[in-house]
Amino acid sequence: MSTNSLKTAQILEKMIAFYEGNTHDIDHFMRVWAYAKTIGELEKLDDETQFIVEIAAITHDIACPLCREKYGNTNGKFQEKEGISMVKTFLSDTGMTAEQIERVVYLVGHHHTLRDIDAIDYQILVEADYIANATESSYSLQNAENFMQKIMKTASGKRILKAIYGL
Repeated sequence: MSTNSLKTAQILEKMIAFYEGNTHDIDHFMRVWAYAKTIGELEKLDDETQFIVEIAAITHDIACPLCREKYGNTNGKFQEKEGISMVKTFLSDTGMTAEQIERVVYLVGHHHTLRDIDAIDYQILVEADYIANATESSYSLQNAENFMQKIMKTASGKRILKAIYGL
């Protein structure tokens, strides 16, 4: 097992514990992680970028419990705002480099911002989160087609969404 694979497994375990039995949140981040991992591997990301996208997928909704308590909802802008400091603290003892943590912090702090997507890790996180949300919330076929046409860029993300929706 590679060092990054072990770190990923340890961060997965830590995130599961963080959610204190909230199976909805655990199931969601596990689904986003699985889609991000799959898309990243199919897109043949280098090992470092693959690691970053997987850690971002695992931690992307870290602020949801706080947002429910503080704001009464999990609005994406609240998640981005609150998630920045939370994910930085959460990852501080994982053995990740400062540069790795900063990139994950950036991705968590922007995962609901669908403009100015600056790199493949950001693109994959947005696509994986959308696919998980779409399947969990039964988004319409029209919604999926619109997202695919306007936002999705990866060939594998598009293939996965097409397969799910029969497009």
